[in-house]
Amino acid sequence: MKRKIKKQLKEDELVTGFQKFLEFAKTWQKEIIIFAVVVAVLAALYGSFQLIRAQQAKKESRRVGEILALRADLAKNPQNVAKLEQLGGTEKAARLAFISLATYWIEQGNLDKALASLAKIKDIPKDFFYYQAQDLTAQVEILKGRYDQAIQILKKIEEAKPKDYLLDVVLYHHAEALEKKGQPKEARDLYKKVQDEYAQTYFGYDASAKVKKLESAK
Repeated sequence: MKRKIKKQLKEDELVTGFQKFLEFAKTWQKEIIIFAVVVAVLAALYGSFQLIRAQQAKKESRRVGEILALRADLAKNPQNVAKLEQLGGTEKAARLAFISLATYWIEQGNLDKALASLAKIKDIPKDFFYYQAQDLTAQVEILKGRYDQAIQILKKIEEAKPKDYLLDVVLYHHAEALEKKGQPKEARDLYKKVQDEYAQTYFGYDASAKVKKLESAK
């Protein structure tokens, strides 16, 4: 009898805990999304730093390291914003500085300033940083509720099929925009494409969870 009561109490605790988690997630949904966007972009930036360090000269590598150090310290030293805005050097370093600033403004909830920073990145060359900026711009548009603008940007990346940017990321964000826009069938189909074609990636795994969620909501 005691074992049965203990088991029931544990189950009740799990249910209550899960309900509290869902309430928390619903209340802070926008903040959670912003945090996820910033973390994902910063991870990509640090990965690109390793690539540049392996491929480029020491001078550029030092400049990139300086940008990343300034970005990492922005929360404690907001004056680093001015330093990043004025940072010169190579085109890659300048692009990295603007993307770093954009992630900071997203973190601060200032989406307009984030878009302004990303708009400073030129269309040529269309390298990793260019597509990173375009993808991030689309994510900001999603956060602002401008889903059609986001979809238009993401479709252009898909059509370009860049060799040095991950297409599963772009397709996933496209599906997200469709889902938030209120087109669950189209979103599910695109999530399914990510699930099938990029099964071994993080976004492929996450897409499979989205497919299950949308199918169960029918």
